[in-house]
Amino acid sequence: MTRRRFSLILLPTLACDADCDYCFEAKSKGRMTLDRFSTICAKTVDYLVRENICNLSIYWQGGEVLTMPPEWFDAANGIIAREMAGRGVEVANYLQSNLISYGPRWRGVIADMFNDSVGTSMDLPNRHRRLPGGTPEEYERLWLRNVRDAREAGIEVGFIAIPNRGTLEMGAKPFYSRIVDEWGIREFQINTPFPGGPPGRVKEGYPLDPEWMADFLVELATVRRDRGGNGTVRIGPLDRLMDYFADGSKDLVCIWQHNCAHEFVCIDPLGQVSQCDCWAASYPEFHFGNIFEADTLAELLRASPARRRILDRPGVLIQRGECLDCNYLGICHGGCPVRAYTVYGDINARDPYCRMYQRLFAGLENLMASGDHPGRPE
Repeated sequence: MTRRRFSLILLPTLACDADCDYCFEAKSKGRMTLDRFSTICAKTVDYLVRENICNLSIYWQGGEVLTMPPEWFDAANGIIAREMAGRGVEVANYLQSNLISYGPRWRGVIADMFNDSVGTSMDLPNRHRRLPGGTPEEYERLWLRNVRDAREAGIEVGFIAIPNRGTLEMGAKPFYSRIVDEWGIREFQINTPFPGGPPGRVKEGYPLDPEWMADFLVELATVRRDRGGNGTVRIGPLDRLMDYFADGSKDLVCIWQHNCAHEFVCIDPLGQVSQCDCWAASYPEFHFGNIFEADTLAELLRASPARRRILDRPGVLIQRGECLDCNYLGICHGGCPVRAYTVYGDINARDPYCRMYQRLFAGLENLMASGDHPGRPE
């Protein structure tokens, strides 16, 4: 086998215990059965063996995965071990949760299945995340308590932030200080907001101003350089970009992959296969097919017109000439197709954050050219 890696974004439920203003998912109460999960595992490993892929990353997301019982995950972990046994495939599980339902009963599952690690998310300032009928302040207090409880239990907590206008008004230094100094989080990622899924008032402000957003991120990279020495603080996607401009290391996030359709798929509770969770619960017209109705995952992917549109997108962008003269085409490849679709209704349009990316790339390239690489962790 080769050492190629494949990723499965698994949505065992689309139920959620939060009510965030900008959510891009259409929620539902159904959950995946263990029998169906076993079928997904069997068809996935058959595909991996067929394609000579020996590393599988499973990203457990939702909805909110912790609305399911921990016993379900204990059983699922056993199914993975059974289905992968003797097939030459190594599996790594990653958990993404809002941590609202976290408690001591999850300790064993997170240790055994997720290597004492969990990813979570919070906005700073928090204007849009709330419990049903509650306030952002109540949500943040509960989230922060559970983050601290998890860390005290020995769980490593990663962090994703979705910027809003208040984030940009706050500025990079207070933002960094709150996360690193006050919350004690040493690894976090910035994801750009986009108006996916059902319409709403908050989404009318997306995308954020691209120049303002880029300037904030370059300033954040500079703060990280000055205060997160020796790579002890990592900020995605900035660190990977700085690594690229420093020494050519190209391990970039999904929005800048050459083509995300080669790298991963997403499967929802009903077995619908999509490109990622951003497509799964909001845009059924871009479902690839249903894994329970297909003989094999390979055949489902090969026959899907929606997947072919994503595969063809980089070439279409070049043919249109929209990206041909860009200095950073080899990094960006036109950006994220779902962001393009949600803003322009056209999967073959450029990512709506195109100007932000160009300004960000140039700013980080200049930072690296000055010899101020903050370094990777030892």
